[in-house]
Amino acid sequence: QVQLVESGGGWVQSGVSLRHSCAASGRTFSNYAIGWVREAPGKQREFVAAISRTGSTTDYADFVKGRLTISRDNGKNTVFLQMNSLKPEDTAVYYCAARFLSSATVPHDYHYWGQGTQVTVSS
Repeated sequence: QVQLVESGGGWVQSGVSLRHSCAASGRTFSNYAIGWVREAPGKQREFVAAISRTGSTTDYADFVKGRLTISRDNGKNTVFLQMNSLKPEDTAVYYCAARFLSSATVPHDYHYWGQGTQVTVSS
């Protein structure tokens, strides 16, 4: 089992930045790729970003490229998601998720999930 706990959500105005953290415990953290997935009201979960086990490879959804940066610190068992220039359409619950060995861009391919953190962006 891998336990994931997100933090860093909040209610912000359009244009500002937020930094999310995802702290992991349980199995060996460096064996897991980590992804961020979001779920907006009335919509299905959608892939946002992912990072490989070593952090050498990252992947982003087209709608966030240039505004988000995913990174990880395996010494601290933590993944970060820096979100810049937030827009109202970024309003969603953001989940971090872990997948053994390799990352994925399809949400249901992830094996473990955090509880989610709410981000609300007002115009």
